[in-house]
Amino acid sequence: MLSTREGTEEEPVRLGVVGCADIAWRRVLPAAAEASSITVTAIASRDSGKARRFAERFGCEAVTGYKALLDRDDIDAVYIPLPVGIRHDWVETALHRGLHVLSEKPLTTDASSAEFLVGEAHRLGLVLMEAFAFRHHSQHRAVARLVEEGAIGAVRSLMCEFGVPERADDDIRYRPDLGGGALLDVGVYPLGITRALLGDDLRVTGASLSFGRGVDLGGGVLIEAPEGVTAQLGFGLGTGYRNTYTLWGETGSITVGRAFTPPPTLTPLVDLESGSHTRRIDLEPDHQFLNLLEAFADGVRGRAPVATDPILAQARLVDRVRAASDPSGV
Repeated sequence: MLSTREGTEEEPVRLGVVGCADIAWRRVLPAAAEASSITVTAIASRDSGKARRFAERFGCEAVTGYKALLDRDDIDAVYIPLPVGIRHDWVETALHRGLHVLSEKPLTTDASSAEFLVGEAHRLGLVLMEAFAFRHHSQHRAVARLVEEGAIGAVRSLMCEFGVPERADDDIRYRPDLGGGALLDVGVYPLGITRALLGDDLRVTGASLSFGRGVDLGGGVLIEAPEGVTAQLGFGLGTGYRNTYTLWGETGSITVGRAFTPPPTLTPLVDLESGSHTRRIDLEPDHQFLNLLEAFADGVRGRAPVATDPILAQARLVDRVRAASDPSGV
């Protein structure tokens, strides 16, 4: 079934926002204000005051209650930045209202739930996309080109870390009922860049998760890719801020700083080491959140396909990490 809410290719996608999350305030909605292919129509919160505050800043209508927004007939798609532990039901409801969905990442807490939602989106002929903005930053394509050109020889290993300082006690990351924990918050990024750079034929050879405050607070993962290439990944809540990766090859290495959170004005820096020489490469600034929204709009308007295979591959990899970290083997 195709969406009944399609406009012409030239019209901006009319976007509703389900939830007043911090990521929406700081990153996604400011990018939407710059996007020619998106117009934010309304934003919903269970707290009417919070909805008004968002609506006043971003020039849209405030709505009290998520269902009230999904029942509107003046939106084509929704962005859902609700906590991952409650995201499934609202994504499903939105799809059944005939709305395309841009979901915060990860889409759900496990692969079976992701498979169901992807299946529903396909059945209904709707776009379903995860908001992994880093996938839309050109610095990673530049790294891939360096590898293809033989700048470090054959890749032997990937090392990646993403950690953030401790949050306030009431932060949703410490709420197990809302899907909190480091794996789903920051761990999905090292897993995602591993898939992007090494492919999806990955075997989790070891994993460890440390727990406290009712959730996993950090962990490490060992992965083996074809031809003996390995990945060593670390992530955590309550660490010094760090998000970086290094590709180590036969003849050198490539290191990327601010791998996942570069501001749109930042000049990305890539360090290329070969023997005793290090060359710093300045790349062009890029706006990964704007690129993300434009890609979503292109999918909604039929200008470019939006693949759902990455959603499923990512969710299944997360499940394998959980299984490998369970000492009981259950």
